[in-house]
Amino acid sequence: MDFDAHRLSFGSVAEHYDRVRPTYPRAALEWVLGTQPRRVLDLGAGTGLLSRAVMTLGHEVVAVEPDPGMRARFDAVTPGVTALAGSAEEIPLPDASVDVVVVGQAYHWFNPDRSHPEIARVLKPGGVFAPMWNTRDLDREWTIKLDDILRNPVESGAAEDFGPLFTPIETALFKHSVPQTPDGLCELVKSRSYFIVSPPERQEEILQKVRDLTAELGETFDMPYTTEVMRALKR
Repeated sequence: MDFDAHRLSFGSVAEHYDRVRPTYPRAALEWVLGTQPRRVLDLGAGTGLLSRAVMTLGHEVVAVEPDPGMRARFDAVTPGVTALAGSAEEIPLPDASVDVVVVGQAYHWFNPDRSHPEIARVLKPGGVFAPMWNTRDLDREWTIKLDDILRNPVESGAAEDFGPLFTPIETALFKHSVPQTPDGLCELVKSRSYFIVSPPERQEEILQKVRDLTAELGETFDMPYTTEVMRALKR
């Protein structure tokens, strides 16, 4: 697998990505951020889905994103914030300048040996580092079948620890769902890195399997998610 081809594949479909991907539940964000206003870095911010959710809770957001196509979409749809060019390995912020670093659907693209010290550098002492993912909830027969069709080895970003600069990881799970349609699910699949970089014949094979699966689900159905959040403090 060409890791960089996957990691930087989303800019070509940034508008589509922003339109079809789910946002993050309030309870998950409050577990990370608390209720007092914080200065939050959204690292690997993409099109701003997580940034905008954080902003609605009254926090100040700074965003860093390596892909120029994603940054352009971020700037177009995230009022009051301009995404900075940078990466988890080279964060363009001063030392101890943010209270929290959040990461939505992107931690598995980071180089841990380089990114963990950088994240610790920009965090204030006692600051929070919290990667999170919306994952398919596998409590239904059809979502298990969907997972078999769509499973991608780079999607999982679970870590045992963030290194000696951070406290041990705490993990919490938050269930939620999004109304979906068969066509909408196909559009969601098109936003995945492994789909974007696949040849046309493989793309059509994947979509046909999804169409066959959803044929029995009706015109509308709930797409269940579990938001998995990892949280640790800078020592």
